[in-house]
Amino acid sequence: MFGIFKKIKSALTKTRSFLGSKIKALFSSSIDAETLDQLENILYQADIGTRVTGEFVNDIREFLKKNPNPTPDEILNRMRGFAQDLLNTPPKIQPKTGEPLVYLIVGINGSGKTTSVAKLAHLLKKEGKKVLLAAGDTFRAGAIDQLSLWADKIGVEIVKAQSGSDPSSVAFDALTAAKSRGMEAVIIDTAGRLQNKTDLMHELDKIRRVCNKVVPGSPHEIILVLDATIGQNAVEQAQVFHQFTPLTGILMAKLDGSAKGGVILPIYRELGIPILWVGVGEQIDDLTPFDSNDYVTGLFE
Repeated sequence: MFGIFKKIKSALTKTRSFLGSKIKALFSSSIDAETLDQLENILYQADIGTRVTGEFVNDIREFLKKNPNPTPDEILNRMRGFAQDLLNTPPKIQPKTGEPLVYLIVGINGSGKTTSVAKLAHLLKKEGKKVLLAAGDTFRAGAIDQLSLWADKIGVEIVKAQSGSDPSSVAFDALTAAKSRGMEAVIIDTAGRLQNKTDLMHELDKIRRVCNKVVPGSPHEIILVLDATIGQNAVEQAQVFHQFTPLTGILMAKLDGSAKGGVILPIYRELGIPILWVGVGEQIDDLTPFDSNDYVTGLFE
């Protein structure tokens, strides 16, 4: 677990420079109304969003009424506690015994979706699970080839079809194969286009219906892959996809390349969707389960 914390802490280095270090400096001198305005500015820079920023500032304002001369560490501890309360997540749904756990992965092209699918497969395999990939992004031929290469590299099975095939038929074949082969997890990649939202909505809905027909109650997890480097645009993407299909979790890719890692807070505050995994580097091992304690500590240290 210490190794995981080090990865998350390292990934948040850029964001932390906008938060922990600047907040410490801000509260090292006398505190007045302008101090809170500057705190608001710092939080905006970290892409924490209007709503959550306001809630943070109001919480610190109330704290200062009872503690007029706090140390910078006391302020950071207060903010850590507030962020931790915000990120409390509900329990995850587990499939019935003997059925594969089905992950439906959604997200736009360029978000790191297909690579994140591979990283998730590798992570689950390391946990001892038998994993099957489904190359459901049939809209982009490169995605099928890319996922096939990853499957070979990781050493997991893959079900795919020709470019342009119906992605729901790929999902059907994959789940049918998973049941017959005793697979414990199926990860279905999907197309990442948002230009025609109606087409995307119908496509995702059809895949979901097919999954539920083959494995009742599935997909158990509908995961949105978001690029942490795009800041507040990630919140908007989450809102759009959540309208199309009820998301159960988010995989935040490229956290290490962003100074906007605070965007995780408004996503959870606005939509209540838990962050399940974070990408903390470019290597296949650089996907880790999201731990709110590690995240908050790394953010506000």
